[in-house]
Amino acid sequence: MRVIYSEDHKLRDAKTELYNGQLVTPFEGPFRAEWILEAVKQAGFSDVVAPERHGLETALKVHDAGYLDFLSKAWDMWKATGAEGEAIPTSFPVRRSTLRRPNDIDALLGYYANAAETAITDGTYQAAIASMQCAVTGADWLNAGNRFAFSLCRPPGHHAGIDLFGGYCFINNAAVAAQRLLDLGAKKVAVLDVDFHHGNGTQDITYRRGDIFFASLHGEPADAFPYFWGYADETGEGEGEGCNANYPLPRGTLWSEWAAALQDSLSRTKAFGAEAIVVSLGVDTFERDPISFFKLNSDDFTRMGTVIAKAGLPVLTCMEGGYGVPEIGLNVANVLKGLEA
Repeated sequence: MRVIYSEDHKLRDAKTELYNGQLVTPFEGPFRAEWILEAVKQAGFSDVVAPERHGLETALKVHDAGYLDFLSKAWDMWKATGAEGEAIPTSFPVRRSTLRRPNDIDALLGYYANAAETAITDGTYQAAIASMQCAVTGADWLNAGNRFAFSLCRPPGHHAGIDLFGGYCFINNAAVAAQRLLDLGAKKVAVLDVDFHHGNGTQDITYRRGDIFFASLHGEPADAFPYFWGYADETGEGEGEGCNANYPLPRGTLWSEWAAALQDSLSRTKAFGAEAIVVSLGVDTFERDPISFFKLNSDDFTRMGTVIAKAGLPVLTCMEGGYGVPEIGLNVANVLKGLEA
């Protein structure tokens, strides 16, 4: 198992997140990657390398060019206003409003955001690029004939849409990795999202595509962020009809019910003809995660990896969520051990 990790993730160290009506210390911070890296090393995964320095050529095939340009300039634009805090969107286009792209940075933040909790900070863009490079490097490792890779992506990516950021996500690492595999010769690829929260950004990117099968196992959207995506009747459009599979699950879901959805998603992945699986790995399905409501335990994550490996396909695992409890490292390591069992 090759592990791809960049120290540049530390360049994003936000101090504020809007939560429960207050500005709090973010649930997503550098400590997450540090806990995970230490745990996977202790589990014996010692082949840790830095990512190759890829540019935006692959990201531009899944994201809007204007959006990526905004990300590159947002912090400097924000600081130029004299603002003292971090850049948090406060005004959004809503139903029946115009969707014309504005000029003002405060308006641009809302134009490109799908949630208001995620601040843009000094170093955010650089960290997002490094995270994307981890994903692309992992795709290259699979393309070279290897069975498994783990891209320790931070910041995460699955809430980043074609032209949207939010949920701590800026560039959609899993979608970029899938695109890289296609560019390198694969005809069909699957993205399997096992994060507690629906991968709304990945669905946005893949919904009309017939070369990527997207499956997401997540909390019932009526009750869980990102709320407005992830229902079972969202199955894709146009060339993507039938290539989108959502598995919304209720509060208190245990391994048995969750595993049944996982098995169905893998059966559909095989029927689709996927040549590789990109796993959006969130371990916030853990029973003690502070912002989720599933009840998987640490042993369940080993089972998860074993079930995914039995599909018999190369697997690139990209890190997504998992918050606030030291067990996130153990749980990630358990998935990797299950894959290689």
